[in-house]
Amino acid sequence: MQMIFGSRTGLVEKADLGELYPWPSGRRWVRGMMVTTLDGAARGADDASGSISSKADKVIFNETRRLADVLLIGASTMRIERYRPLKAKPEHQEERAAAGLRSAPVVVMVSASLDIPWDEPIFRESEFTPIVVTSETADADAIAQAREHCEVIVLPGSKVDVLSVLDVLTERGWNRIVCEGGPSLLAELAAQNLLDEADISISPLIVGGGQILTGDGFDPPDRYRLEHIIEDDGFLFNRYISSSVDSEE
Repeated sequence: MQMIFGSRTGLVEKADLGELYPWPSGRRWVRGMMVTTLDGAARGADDASGSISSKADKVIFNETRRLADVLLIGASTMRIERYRPLKAKPEHQEERAAAGLRSAPVVVMVSASLDIPWDEPIFRESEFTPIVVTSETADADAIAQAREHCEVIVLPGSKVDVLSVLDVLTERGWNRIVCEGGPSLLAELAAQNLLDEADISISPLIVGGGQILTGDGFDPPDRYRLEHIIEDDGFLFNRYISSSVDSEE
């Protein structure tokens, strides 16, 4: 990997990534992870993001969640990507403990319908019981079934408000939040200017298909500052910081 724009240029080793993807202290920070092709597709022909990813992308992907409190995803993303259980990794424990973190991130899913494959290993084998956030209009039987497999948080209203989701996480002391999609969840966060950081991997492919964000356009659009670009085998790994963060400083 080579950094071609940023605080320095040149070779980037795996050990350097923690410094290049830092977590601020004393505040909530929402990090949005996105991979896209040259034509803006979020997934390949197999309907999953892995086919448009790369080895370096996965290395950076893992680094961005290594010291996170929460992995936030939409239920549809879990169904499509077949997420594996999140378990504690011995090599991360000293650094996580020093940062006051639990031994592994907790998976938090957002789902209005609760149409979730409950037999997935992520519910049985994760280090911490996954959490599903839904709205009070969800079917009562579906909520009861969900509670057999995970912790369920029911929010007021006819739809799940993403700011309310973040507030619930912050109340539990979880400030380091990585959102890995899908496109509609990322769009809802961006629409409310809740993405502090956008880490966008650009794959050197053109595949057609769905976009990395879906929903209505923003007026005015959100503005982000480019922090760095890392290149590897034609892939570009871009880290952006929201202009709203700059205005707070």
